[in-house]
Amino acid sequence: MEHEISIPDLQEKLKDAPSQPDAESFCLLDVREPWEAQLCVLPGARLIPMGEMPSRAHQELDPDAHIVVYCHHGMRSLSVVLWLREQGFNQAQSLAGGIEAWARAADPTMARY
Repeated sequence: MEHEISIPDLQEKLKDAPSQPDAESFCLLDVREPWEAQLCVLPGARLIPMGEMPSRAHQELDPDAHIVVYCHHGMRSLSVVLWLREQGFNQAQSLAGGIEAWARAADPTMARY
């Protein structure tokens, strides 16, 4: 599995997720700070700021789930994905370009910062 997922691939995943029998095995994970999540967020995302990941990941995330991680531009999320994979979360992927790229390509009504 690639370390990054493209916006079109995530759009397809989100479109199909509710109808898939394994919908519970998918997680959209926001690793930005709470103030950033107050500005804009992807629906259904779980917020675990990057700095809290080591203390929360093993308690709150399923290591067998497909986890798509995002941040503002994709740098923090890629770092988190690399760490998650070292921890055995082998299906973790970073949203290429982050929520900024999502806002530009998929949802131009989304607030940007």
